[in-house]
Amino acid sequence: MPGLPHGKPAGMPCPHLDEALRCMLFGLPERPAVCGSLQASASMCGDSREQAMVWLGELEALTAPKA
Repeated sequence: MPGLPHGKPAGMPCPHLDEALRCMLFGLPERPAVCGSLQASASMCGDSREQAMVWLGELEALTAPKA
């Protein structure tokens, strides 16, 4: 990931988001493949940004490297 050679730590906002939380790498070859592979769904997003952030937090916890 540009600027994050070891990936994005859990709980850290992506540094490639603009003030409106839009991806500044969208459509560029530098955009990490993992970002393009994550497809939003109703079950993922819920009814609000807060629900989506809870889901993403759970996903990060489930996929975090074991200590």
